[in-house]
Amino acid sequence: MQHNGAGETPNGEPPPLSFSAAAPLQMATSRVRRFAQEGRTVPQPRVMVVFSAASDSEKPGDAMSGADKGEEEYRKPAIPVANLNLAKSLRTLDAPEEFPEVIPLNVGGTYFTTRLSTLRRYEDTMLAAMFSGRHHIPRDAEGRYFIDRDGTYFGDILNFLREGELPQRDRVRAVHREAQYYAIGPLLENLEDTQPLTGEKVRQAFLDLLPYYKENLERIVEIAKLRAMQRKARFAKLKICVYKEEMPITPYERPLFNSLRFERSESEAKLFEHHCEVDVSFGPWEAVADVYDLLHCIVSDLAERGISADQQCIGVCDKHLINHYYCKRPIYEFKITWW
Repeated sequence: MQHNGAGETPNGEPPPLSFSAAAPLQMATSRVRRFAQEGRTVPQPRVMVVFSAASDSEKPGDAMSGADKGEEEYRKPAIPVANLNLAKSLRTLDAPEEFPEVIPLNVGGTYFTTRLSTLRRYEDTMLAAMFSGRHHIPRDAEGRYFIDRDGTYFGDILNFLREGELPQRDRVRAVHREAQYYAIGPLLENLEDTQPLTGEKVRQAFLDLLPYYKENLERIVEIAKLRAMQRKARFAKLKICVYKEEMPITPYERPLFNSLRFERSESEAKLFEHHCEVDVSFGPWEAVADVYDLLHCIVSDLAERGISADQQCIGVCDKHLINHYYCKRPIYEFKITWW
């Protein structure tokens, strides 16, 4: 058989490619020798590691499946083994707590002892919820159940839960606040039907007729405080206008106009609108309660906040309005004493 060419097989096809395993090794050896002759350091080979998430299509028989599996296990966060003792303790906490029949209490440092049934007298109260067994209640060093609340009036709360007994009049307001905290509805209803809370409800119905009463009360306090600090004085004086009706007459002239009503159109009413030159103004309102009743409310509400206030009438606003009409609103001087 004849060869068609030096590089062809007898059948005319090119010879298959062949690779020598020694060729890369010879190249590497010669490169190392060259670096050694030139006195240079042989560079270290660079290695790049690529992490990839395992796909569902990978098969266990793949060449790198074993290595990938090991890397995946290394990267996974450790999952704690379930603690059987912890699970058991959690189930114990979920179970209702058992209480003794006689309950020792520590309310803000004051000690009480009562029956469990007394604390559970009314279902929709805070005490009944606390001692229902569904909530954890801390204990003090002596084992008493601790309630972080002032215990001064807690005895009145227990007396009502035991026998329906109401507190004395001078303790009604304070016990009412405690009954609100413990959400004891029946006690709140009974207290609101006794003095002084009944009178307070009647008084508040009158004050609701004055839209800016609370705001004006705050303004009196702020002006008096600022004025006393500026003057370095023990007290401060304010001018306050208190009027019940828009009619331009004084309280002393009112008996002469008992049967007279001033009917004015809207345009005429604007002629009577003005602001008296005072610090604060209250009025008008429609009620049987008069100017002196409102003055009493102002003084008593300031006293409730620990502020001493004295008042006296110093005249009227004599501003001319129209024709022979003048303002005639009474002006009172309030003296606020700070210490």
